[in-house]
Amino acid sequence: MNERDIIEILSCRNSEGRPDLLRGIGDDCAVIAGNGGQSWLVTMDTLVEDVHFDLRWHPPDKLGRKAIAVNVSDIAAMGGRPAFIFLSLGLPRQFDSAWLDRFAEGISGACREYGCVLAGGDTVRSREGVLLTVTVIGQMPADQVVYRSGALPGDEIWVSGTLGRAAAGLELCAGGGSQGDEGMKSLVEAHLDPQPRVVLGRLLAEHNVAHAMMDLSDGLATDLSHLCGQSGVGADVYAASLPSLPALHDAADLLKKNPLDLMIKGGEDYELIFTAAAAAGSRIAGIARQAGVILSRVGTIVHRQGVRLIVPAAGESEQKEVDISFAGFDHFPQE
Repeated sequence: MNERDIIEILSCRNSEGRPDLLRGIGDDCAVIAGNGGQSWLVTMDTLVEDVHFDLRWHPPDKLGRKAIAVNVSDIAAMGGRPAFIFLSLGLPRQFDSAWLDRFAEGISGACREYGCVLAGGDTVRSREGVLLTVTVIGQMPADQVVYRSGALPGDEIWVSGTLGRAAAGLELCAGGGSQGDEGMKSLVEAHLDPQPRVVLGRLLAEHNVAHAMMDLSDGLATDLSHLCGQSGVGADVYAASLPSLPALHDAADLLKKNPLDLMIKGGEDYELIFTAAAAAGSRIAGIARQAGVILSRVGTIVHRQGVRLIVPAAGESEQKEVDISFAGFDHFPQE
């Protein structure tokens, strides 16, 4: 049983809705009707020591920032603004108060940066290790919310930033290679301190450009598969168009990893992936300039189900097609 199977069981057993629940399980956030045409966006994520982070190399202040950022990214993925944070913090009996102080500084700094406040939560003792569960409540006009379900055949697929940095950074942190030069350090920082695309998401929603959107947390292969599944479509992704940094390829050589695997299967990029009409290219270029973000066209939405990677082959006009549907990270992979 994989992660999707578990979610399906929970969803089927709890399928009753309410008129004020505009969107429930299956998107980046739940969307709840508010007053005056506004909506509330609600998301929650859990970070577990030795699953999502390792305290041997993750500084407490950056862990605090990351706990906020990965949830704020879900708000950004629907075009909203984060407003309120709730934190459930599990700590072992013997914990370092200085560590906790630095962790709290990271939480505070991230909240200031993204315009939200820590409004409450819970503290508990864990049997071992640190456990962080964060809920973020955001808001935006209900008629501007961007869901995963709006992709149309013929849409172009866009991604922000570059791919695979966090996955490579994690491998470097785990001892797979040197972190000496600036390029390698940038990969490590992408893992330790991700930057959600709040401004970009907001602009795409306000300008009604994105037909469907989500953030990249489990890798492009899996997250695009989720988007396509919600929209009832498929996708062709062009390997040659995927954006990456030179440092990623240097790290891949050092780590003996396939850079393409890091880009499509590696998680925690927290970039935005969205689809838009082919005629929207000039508007998207303007939004990219306004947000100060690089955007890349990486593929096309198609009628056929599934996500295919189009990879150039040996011959000048040859190419091979690889099914990469749900090939990214899964907490419960099937053996």
